[in-house]
Amino acid sequence: MVQHVEQNLQLMTKRAVKAENSATKLKQENALLQVQLKNYKMENEALRSGQSASLTVVKRNADLALQNLLTVITNSRASIKQLVTGAESLQLVADLLKSIDRISEMSEDGQ
Repeated sequence: MVQHVEQNLQLMTKRAVKAENSATKLKQENALLQVQLKNYKMENEALRSGQSASLTVVKRNADLALQNLLTVITNSRASIKQLVTGAESLQLVADLLKSIDRISEMSEDGQ
């Protein structure tokens, strides 16, 4: 009976040692995972900051493009107004030339 108790005690000791070793390994793995988690959180935050910075750059570029577009629109309107004014002036010159032609025809008929 004593021998049987001793065997049980040895088995229980072996199990306890295995459990302690397993617990130690799990603690080490847990510590490693905690470090990895901390690193991933830092990396995630850095990526978010980078994304935020990229978004800021995109917004700035969009604002610049909008300002350039508005400038082009303003200049285009001025150019179109000049073209319309020039076309009106050319039409006036053409009308005057027609009138001169008619006046000279009338003068020749009148002589």
